[in-house]
Amino acid sequence: MGYVKVRFELNGRELELEVPSNITLVELLRERLNLTGTKKGCEIGECGACTVIMNGAPVNSCLVLAPQVDGSRITTIEGLSKNGKLDIIQKAFIEAGAVHCGFCTPGMVLSAKALLDKIPHPTIDEIKEAISGNLCRCTGYWQIIKAIQMASEML
Repeated sequence: MGYVKVRFELNGRELELEVPSNITLVELLRERLNLTGTKKGCEIGECGACTVIMNGAPVNSCLVLAPQVDGSRITTIEGLSKNGKLDIIQKAFIEAGAVHCGFCTPGMVLSAKALLDKIPHPTIDEIKEAISGNLCRCTGYWQIIKAIQMASEML
């Protein structure tokens, strides 16, 4: 197994690391950088639990090899709150009751963040499309959609 040097921005902080060439971004985040908010789910890109924002777009971090982040900007769920204050989207998820077991929540929130950064006032169809890669077993999605609508109204 070889190692590769990568430089990237993680949650607003510049990093330079040597990473094994065969580990995924979710493994790098959770096991090497102790950022456990990004969840490991299916590990085949189907559930969205491992969603992070890479260069402004939501990606399944289980499908991204760690060396691929070289030169990128990565945002994880830990990077949303600032100075101990929750992001608007995080607040809206709590207020709308969109957090149940919480396993899908980081991925859902980051998919919503990427959407709202691109389209500040999305339609319901745009919201549904944005979270279509994230599976939730608890809420039935309406509370999540409502939370994203609430967040868009707070922008």
